[in-house]
Amino acid sequence: MSAELPYRVVIGLEVHVQLLTETKLFCGCSTKFGLPPNSATCPVCIGMPGVLPVMNRRAFELALKAALALNADIAPFTKWDRKNYYYPDLPKNYQISQYDLPFSRNGWLEIPTAQGKKKVRLIRVHLEEDAGKMLHDETGMGRDSLVDLNRAGTPLLEIVTRPDMNSPEEARLFLEELRLLLRELKVSDCEMQEGSLRVDANINIHIPQGDGYVATPIVEVKNLNSFRSVERAMAYEAQRQYEEFRRTGKKLGEVPKATAGWDEDHGVTVVQRRKEEASDYRYFPEPDLVPVLVDQAWLERIRAELPELPSVRRERFQTQYQLSAYDAGVIVSQGLAFADYFEKVAQLTGDAKAAANWCTNQVLQVLNERKITIESFPLPAESLADLIRKQRQYNVNPQRAREVFAEMLKSGEAAETIIRRLGLDVSFSTEQLRELVRKSLASQPKAVADLRAGKAKAMDALVGQVMRETRGKAPADEVRRLIQEELAQTPA
Repeated sequence: MSAELPYRVVIGLEVHVQLLTETKLFCGCSTKFGLPPNSATCPVCIGMPGVLPVMNRRAFELALKAALALNADIAPFTKWDRKNYYYPDLPKNYQISQYDLPFSRNGWLEIPTAQGKKKVRLIRVHLEEDAGKMLHDETGMGRDSLVDLNRAGTPLLEIVTRPDMNSPEEARLFLEELRLLLRELKVSDCEMQEGSLRVDANINIHIPQGDGYVATPIVEVKNLNSFRSVERAMAYEAQRQYEEFRRTGKKLGEVPKATAGWDEDHGVTVVQRRKEEASDYRYFPEPDLVPVLVDQAWLERIRAELPELPSVRRERFQTQYQLSAYDAGVIVSQGLAFADYFEKVAQLTGDAKAAANWCTNQVLQVLNERKITIESFPLPAESLADLIRKQRQYNVNPQRAREVFAEMLKSGEAAETIIRRLGLDVSFSTEQLRELVRKSLASQPKAVADLRAGKAKAMDALVGQVMRETRGKAPADEVRRLIQEELAQTPA
């Protein structure tokens, strides 16, 4: 229970992720997004009588890769099951899924929080086929619904967490870290707007009562189409359950588990129906698919394909390059290619802090403004590294260095060429700068007195004169240091 809330929030997530395969899980139909409705279908995925499914090996290997990266225990023997229920977007009236013998169990994912690292445990990671998509009448008449079965049969990874998250923010952080991991593994593109990552959130609250607590019934919230929606829905639902408890008291325990939808426009959850239990689905082994045997050699081959994981890279950037946790987090959160770009700049310059500052500020700003990725960024790592070296060589101040950066983007010229054209290729020795500092101090006695009296703004006037004398070419930080040094050596 937090200091602000009179209850403790308990959240578990069920995350469904479409895998990056070219074909569906049990047939050869395309998984490409945006095809004309019902054009990527065949007798297998629309459930025609007499057809036989065949497992997509690539889908299973992508699932294995994700489970290994999530520290899950891989089962040497796994089978398929039929999950029976009627939905109009599932023509077979059952879904091929996994029930009692999933291909992996347990596991965990560590998330960075404001309080430090937190390990969110997993119950299982299993593989199943996706259902189709219903398209409802948006005219307000409510009379027609259409079905698009292109998505039916797409390989779907279901990741089920334990109820280890205790705030809406932690739920969002888990999803952000999971998306980053799966994208870097190239397991999924995790595009929520395309439906390749979908989230159902289970939430209840624990309210202190005497020496223990009262737990409200679990509500599964669906229709969450963004990480912001997850965070908002969890905050709203927790408060709704608390208000419900205050109205009903002990009677709340008689309410069964429920499923609710999230209304994004109105910012409210709407309880819809009783939540199904496993028995409602009447699971039984899929008779048309053989079990899958996973030997050690197969596992080791998949494990060898794993890249450096985001959590490992964040830790390495902090130790190897002495970056702050914040800088390392920002860089790694942009993806593997961006992190590689930073690392190359850091290695070429020998100045990881400068590389991080340029990458997380100027480079990232350009990427966001132009809506491009680092792969399309016009300046290669070598060019940015050259700018950082020349800035250091010629003592170019940060503002003028940013001008050089902008010109490099515009013209494609090298940093040295632009620096010479702008007349910035002049460096000052420490003694030259010291003389200019002494001149500034002697000519501005009031600013000196104000600075000694603790008026920090007076420093700007003293630095400004030196910058005017050098036409903006002196390193401002060095000028400030020399001013402080001279004042310390000169009695008031």
